[in-house]
Amino acid sequence: MHHSLVGILVSCLVLLTSLVHSKTDSDDVSALNVMFNSLNSPSQLDGWKSSGGDPCDDSWKGITCSGSSVTEVKLSGLGITGSLGYQLANLKSVTSFDVSKNNLKNDIPYQLPPNVVNLDLSNNQFTGSLPYSISQMTDLKYLDIGHNSLNGQLGDMFQKLSKLEKLDLSFNTLKGNLPQSFSSLSKLETLYLQNNQFTGSINVLARLPLKDLNVENNQFRGSIPASIKGIDKLKTGGNSWGPGSDNSGGNGSNSKDGNGKGGLGGLTIALIIAAIVVVAALIGILMFKKKSSATSHFLDEEKTSHKGSFKVLASQELSSEHGAPISKGFNDDISPRSSVSIDIKTLKKPPSFGYKPQQTDVVQDFSDKEFENRLNAGRNTSTPAVSYSLADLQSSTGNFAAGRLLGEGSLGCVYKAKYPDGKVIAVKKIDKSHFQKDHKEEFSKIVSNISKIHHKNIAPLVGYCSESDHHILVYEFFRNGSLHDFLHMSDDFSNPLTWNTRVKIALGTARAVEYLHEVCAPSVIHKNIKSSNILLDLEFNPHLSDYGLDGFHDRTSKNLGIGYNAPECTKPSSYSIKSDVYSFGVVMLELLTGRMPYDSSKSKSEQCLVRWATPQLHDIDALANMVDPALRGLYPPKAISRFADIIALCVQAEPEFRPPMSEVVQTLVRMVQRSSMNMRDDFAANSRGTDDSDYY
Repeated sequence: MHHSLVGILVSCLVLLTSLVHSKTDSDDVSALNVMFNSLNSPSQLDGWKSSGGDPCDDSWKGITCSGSSVTEVKLSGLGITGSLGYQLANLKSVTSFDVSKNNLKNDIPYQLPPNVVNLDLSNNQFTGSLPYSISQMTDLKYLDIGHNSLNGQLGDMFQKLSKLEKLDLSFNTLKGNLPQSFSSLSKLETLYLQNNQFTGSINVLARLPLKDLNVENNQFRGSIPASIKGIDKLKTGGNSWGPGSDNSGGNGSNSKDGNGKGGLGGLTIALIIAAIVVVAALIGILMFKKKSSATSHFLDEEKTSHKGSFKVLASQELSSEHGAPISKGFNDDISPRSSVSIDIKTLKKPPSFGYKPQQTDVVQDFSDKEFENRLNAGRNTSTPAVSYSLADLQSSTGNFAAGRLLGEGSLGCVYKAKYPDGKVIAVKKIDKSHFQKDHKEEFSKIVSNISKIHHKNIAPLVGYCSESDHHILVYEFFRNGSLHDFLHMSDDFSNPLTWNTRVKIALGTARAVEYLHEVCAPSVIHKNIKSSNILLDLEFNPHLSDYGLDGFHDRTSKNLGIGYNAPECTKPSSYSIKSDVYSFGVVMLELLTGRMPYDSSKSKSEQCLVRWATPQLHDIDALANMVDPALRGLYPPKAISRFADIIALCVQAEPEFRPPMSEVVQTLVRMVQRSSMNMRDDFAANSRGTDDSDYY
């Protein structure tokens, strides 16, 4: 009896051991569970489960294993819908991943099987850009993302793909020049780029070992390199090749010369040259006249100074970061605005806000110093604020009509001013009740101080007006509105901010606050950091507004922003640099959760965002449930955790424990440093981020 029991136990142990050894790797299971849910749990995927299960032993449809590891995922032509989820990077042993010929939508996830050799995502409905995590797939030989709806430009992401033999990006809406890193594709034999919107030349392909090349129906220009003309399978039609290249397809033979058989005749060329000379002469005359007339519109500061005062009058245009010119004045055919006198002594009184060396500009332990230098570059150069007449501002705002109201804050209202030439500015009327005795002198000091604040992530002051007890500040207008609008005033899925964009907004805003706190001398306490004061340009770069007005905030009885105030701020005058850090942490919470700082429509325990979120910031499971649903699960979990760690430091109840903004900036930069090259390029080039990075 005893021996038989022992035998049974041994048999059970052997069975359990075999089960343990055969059970699929838990990371693989988790990734496939998430993928199944993201694919809307299709019935076509026999054996798949939304949680748990054993893909290898239970023979899940399309799954091939080696031992306990998933090695192939082949789900082509099954009519499945949805998206791929965000845990595909867990599939570390997968060498073939094929989900072609389905109805998959949304962005291609930034996380993909990192060691894949064959990746086929073709013939779906994927949008967005090419995931930059592909740049790290050094074993990749076959990549097909043709017949989708990818857009934007190709990142310079092909340096490490030396094993790639076939690349198909055809039938998308990709644009821009071909990246220089294409030249690193030393084994590329097949390249399909047809039916996109690529521009520029194809010279970067000249030295590749191509045997099959299709670049038809793009917007390529220039000539076809001789080495490419010798490719056996070559299609080049539907482009804008110059003389010497054939635009009809085939082998790209040279076009005919100018002997009456298709080339430009000598008379035609002569006429073109003559026309160019005439046009150039006319342009020269017009430029000379414009320069002569423009000179009269600028009053030299020294020449117009008299009796201790001076006037500034200018009509030059200020180009915004997103390329839309913002007017500092009117065109020549519009009556010039009057100039406001400011006492020269007043302008000299405020302490200098000059740039001082910043130790935090040097971030320790970074492997890529050039990247950090690029992040720190690009601060705005100083431009003087220009005076506007009250009559002009009344005219351009419809006499401050309600229909032109952009927002109302504790200090006054902001209006949209539009001019006949199409230029737009933002006009902030400060309520005169906030001034003390001498309105004009106090306003002069404010204008002088704010005019000295220049940073690429701070909304620039471009003008002012001080007439008839009206005190107005004029700022550049940002067409994407405020961060508050994007997070809280749009549908969850109509205008979602991608994860990379949210990190970019957080980092840019942190740099702006760091500049105010640690670069300006003396330090500037903002006292009103909130999402409605973070303005977004067309590339979603943040620009902090409402700065330099802390003196007014000390006098106002209005709440500076419910949910943003640190616990110690029982009154506006108790604000400090550490209080700004707290408010910035609340903005980061908004970016993470998509929730408002205070929401009375929620249950009492969830009304105050900080109180609700703080206990969960270090709980990985709870954190996943806190993330903004508008992200649709497209975010890297490790980066979310790091982001939450920064928030937890900023919103601590005790001011002395909150980090300085320079430390916040460094931590955010380190987070970007851990990402793939795509996000690093997003930030360094100051371009809009996309959700295709892989954080490690």
